[in-house]
Amino acid sequence: MRLAEILGAVHYLRALCGADEGQMWRLQMEALIEAEEPGRQWHTQLTEDFNRGYRNFERSYRQCTPSAVLATRRYMNEGAELALLTQNRYAN
Repeated sequence: MRLAEILGAVHYLRALCGADEGQMWRLQMEALIEAEEPGRQWHTQLTEDFNRGYRNFERSYRQCTPSAVLATRRYMNEGAELALLTQNRYAN
């Protein structure tokens, strides 16, 4: 659930700060959902977490600031760490 929220936040923040990535982070979220093969309730929860991450930063940042850049970096690092932990956990 945390990774879904991070993906939503990064989707908003990267676009705000001028990254020309289009729907890359939303597509990453879709890939996560597909890999999880969640039931309807879990799918809904992951989608809500993604949207919450997006909206939380949408309310806080209207322009790219040094604080937004720092938040993006921190969220991307945390997301990469979570993705690696998840991969290692299920790869065995």
